[in-house]
Amino acid sequence: VGLGINPKLATAIQTADVLLLLNTRFSEVPSQNFTLIDITEPQQTLIHVHSGVDELGKLYAADLAIHSSPKSLLQALSMATSNHAKQRQAHVEQCHQNYLDWSSLPQRDYPGRLNMAKVIASMQQQLPEDATITNGAGNYATWIHRFWRFRQFNSQLAPTSGSMGYGLPAAVAGKLAYPQRTVICMAGDGCYQMTMQELATAIQAKANIIIILVDNGIYGTIRMHQEKRFPSRISGTDMANPDFAQLGKAYGINSARIETNAQFDQALSAALKHNGCSLLHLILDAEVITPGQTISEIRNPQPKKAW
Repeated sequence: VGLGINPKLATAIQTADVLLLLNTRFSEVPSQNFTLIDITEPQQTLIHVHSGVDELGKLYAADLAIHSSPKSLLQALSMATSNHAKQRQAHVEQCHQNYLDWSSLPQRDYPGRLNMAKVIASMQQQLPEDATITNGAGNYATWIHRFWRFRQFNSQLAPTSGSMGYGLPAAVAGKLAYPQRTVICMAGDGCYQMTMQELATAIQAKANIIIILVDNGIYGTIRMHQEKRFPSRISGTDMANPDFAQLGKAYGINSARIETNAQFDQALSAALKHNGCSLLHLILDAEVITPGQTISEIRNPQPKKAW
């Protein structure tokens, strides 16, 4: 659960008979602005497990509150047996299939010569399983949050409070903490310019990260909300961007301007082999504002297709 929740997952939560919150506050974002379950007494039977005792009962009156770390709880549960697993197996399998469908890359054409679905597919093919992904805040991050299936623990660094500019300094920290790992910073053009001077920190610290900079020339999230509520009334969301690849070269790092899918495949492969920092400057059509809708489709909504 999170921003842009799968509608089928939201329905599954609302219609569940029992909810287990495992070390989560289930605060504003995951609860969809506190609409998924009632405060303070949910309709569902609520089991709340948290390693911080102060979180128990803070927002929700749990039917069962357990002060425990997830590891300790699961170690205890591993010794338990249940006769009910088969009864709910079909439900569990359907929920899992909903997740697989929602997190599968869309098979559609997007405006422009560079397709973000192809970019993510190339990353899935080329990056090692323990690659660490970092990001800041913006619509570009949806491509990671929705479609990247994390395969190992400690492999994501993302802001909990929507902080733009988080991705680059987080990538430096991630590389210093796990120098043997490939660390990818995903950043939007607006997001990156909040902290792009930290590229000097990466170079000085010899934190050899790969920056994938998604440039569509707009503040995408704000523009999306403008288009939804006041179509075609644009205010302060167009950007006058520099040539980020040239800026990268000015820092002395491996940099490339990417305008096609084939260019991205080759540039990512070269960056993975390069002994140093790399910056891949992706030129995206401004119409590509979300995975599900272009700007034109937001302005002129049509019946939704089942992708």
